[in-house]
Amino acid sequence: KSGLDPGGAWHAWGMACLKAGNLSSAREKFNRCLKPPMDLNQLSHGSRLVQDVIQYLESTVKPILIADDDYFATLRELEAALRTRSLSLEMMCEGKIQHNSYYQECLFYLHSYGTNLAIISFYMRHDCMREALLHLLNKESPSEVFIEGIFIPSYESGKLHMLENLLETIDPGLESWGVYLIAACKYLQRKNYYHILYELQQFMKDHVRAAMTCIRFFTHGAKSYTELGGKQTWLLKIKDHLKVYLQEVSRSSGRKKMAFTFRKKMSATDVSRHINTVDLQMEVTKFLHRCESSGTSQMTGSSLPTLFGNNNMKMDVACKVMLEGKNIEEGFGIAFRVLQDFQLEATEVYSKVAKQLVKQQKYSEIRQLLKCVNESGVAAKNDGDNIILNCLNEFKNIPAEDLDNLIQDMDSDENKIQAYVMCNKLRSAYLVSVRQEKTRAVQLVQHVRQLAESSGDDVVKAICTQWL
Repeated sequence: KSGLDPGGAWHAWGMACLKAGNLSSAREKFNRCLKPPMDLNQLSHGSRLVQDVIQYLESTVKPILIADDDYFATLRELEAALRTRSLSLEMMCEGKIQHNSYYQECLFYLHSYGTNLAIISFYMRHDCMREALLHLLNKESPSEVFIEGIFIPSYESGKLHMLENLLETIDPGLESWGVYLIAACKYLQRKNYYHILYELQQFMKDHVRAAMTCIRFFTHGAKSYTELGGKQTWLLKIKDHLKVYLQEVSRSSGRKKMAFTFRKKMSATDVSRHINTVDLQMEVTKFLHRCESSGTSQMTGSSLPTLFGNNNMKMDVACKVMLEGKNIEEGFGIAFRVLQDFQLEATEVYSKVAKQLVKQQKYSEIRQLLKCVNESGVAAKNDGDNIILNCLNEFKNIPAEDLDNLIQDMDSDENKIQAYVMCNKLRSAYLVSVRQEKTRAVQLVQHVRQLAESSGDDVVKAICTQWL
């Protein structure tokens, strides 16, 4: 008469019937006020009214074990507890849910008016993980429902192994769980739960991604190569994962192609290349660890370069190896392999090293570097000269004798003249210029006279004029 919504009254009446134990009347009353959700896959447990009904029914469940003799009841409980976990799981589910009218009532309301998440969460609360997983599969629920309803409760309650066992029991190939497992991995990565992620990737036999997680364990948070020296077991694990992956690929290529739909794929060539990178990183780690331990290490940088970074980082590794040994020659072999394996710009790296040596005032080491570069067998004709030219920007800091020695080491007279001009040694530039073929000598001496004139060096200007 008053036009008020009767839903509240029906709900209260239904609750009263429940409390009186009249389950069939309660169903009838609730039918008038409860509605199924629009979207069964929404990430909620359904309406508050449904949740209240479930909460009440769960709180009034009678004890399952009704025995004539309390002693036998206790023995039975003990026996159940001693059974294997998976066995007791199935027994408990059947006993608890199939043979208990209150639990059956819960399932009636959940299936009629609840979301998939609510049903799955109910199964999980009552240790019926298998039923929760089967419901998820049957309803083809999205991965968010799996994460929220099954995965998070599993690892939070320490039941991740049980979950893994059940996934494998239901589908030994894990193919039907692929989407859910990948979503779980992404979730763990977002949360930075890398140890759980690594365990899950191993269970999934996703060896390429597991190797990538090991790379993170190796590099993350390390401030020195001494620290990395203590983390070398991760490098061995990376290699193990990649080798197992190679074996699986070669095994499956022999017979009908296996559908590894959710596991990360990689070509055999790429995997072999990554294994080589790991081997080289092990050499680098051992070498730099030894340098840091013996105190020859001098470089300090904000970030620690490894061969798992981009090309600039790899170039930093090559520089670091050359600069941190007792001398340039000690680390040159490893650095040269880094440059060759990753096809890096060698001259750029050598020039960087030479500039560092100028800063450290190790001028004889620059000559040692040039010797190593020339003996490497792959240096271009002007590489040595270019290295010297690149570090002459710092010529004001180089003592005169060392500067002369460096320029004398250059192969090309043209480059020597350029170097002398850069360092304002115009008299020396003149002396090399006049040794050239006549036409070229005239051009060079004219250029030196022009520079002498503009810099006010009257002596060199007069010598050039007289020669010309």
